[in-house]
Amino acid sequence: MFDGMTVAMVTPFRKGAVDLEATGRLIDFLIEGGTECIVISGSTGEAATCTVDERRALWRFAKERARGRVPLVAGTGTNNTAESIALTRMAEELGLDGAMIVTPFYNKPTPKGQIAHFTTVAKSTRLPLILYNVPGRTATNTMPETFEQVQGITNIVAVKEASGSLDQASAIRARTSLTLLSGDDSLTLPMIAVGASGIISVAGNAAPRAMRTLTDHARAGRLAEAEQSHRTLLPLFRALFVESNPGPVKFLLSAMGLIENELRLPLVPVEPATEKTVLAAATVAGIALPDLARARA
Repeated sequence: MFDGMTVAMVTPFRKGAVDLEATGRLIDFLIEGGTECIVISGSTGEAATCTVDERRALWRFAKERARGRVPLVAGTGTNNTAESIALTRMAEELGLDGAMIVTPFYNKPTPKGQIAHFTTVAKSTRLPLILYNVPGRTATNTMPETFEQVQGITNIVAVKEASGSLDQASAIRARTSLTLLSGDDSLTLPMIAVGASGIISVAGNAAPRAMRTLTDHARAGRLAEAEQSHRTLLPLFRALFVESNPGPVKFLLSAMGLIENELRLPLVPVEPATEKTVLAAATVAGIALPDLARARA
């Protein structure tokens, strides 16, 4: 479940509020571009700065707009188990197709605490869950041995692995039967080579068709074609993380005319030098840009 090319969607804002009109445009763009699943309110979606009411409205709108064309997964994990349960239950009540549970951040739980957290959230819902390991944001690495301990819980079905370690990804595959998903765009190809079934992508916000092509080639074993896709997209992968995600990709989406270039504090729009880097990488990746945006590159 959740194989293939999933996009970790940004949350469009306008004048301080969630921009549902732009959200609708973006959802249509992603689906028409070949996205196979969408994660809403993950770290790329700036979930930490969205209220519960905003999430509810966003998830309800996304469900209506997607119309069953692709599965929708809500990012419901926090560093508070009770709050994670409440958000996961809300996602289930709104009819979403799954939830993503990040390793609790700031608290720095031990493996025993991580197991207790994941288990307690999983037992509170019938939704299939993706567990999300991203030590760069959480300050805690969830190890393969921990995933091994929770794989027997029926609705824990996948791991988004963003530690950056291929050795760790390989160990998850060796120790568990969970679906392994890359959490880093630049590691899509090597992660699939060591057993991943897909990617939860940031770059896919702006280049869904190209990311789908890369993922399809890699999963089918067409390595020469996959490598060519990877090389074409590599400057974009790098550019989108010159500054904190989702700043660069939100700028690019605004240059494409899809959303406003607006983030929530403490995030701010990217610097002019980063804008040029992003636009140049987008051009290499074959992303269509309006004339004004091309002139700025």
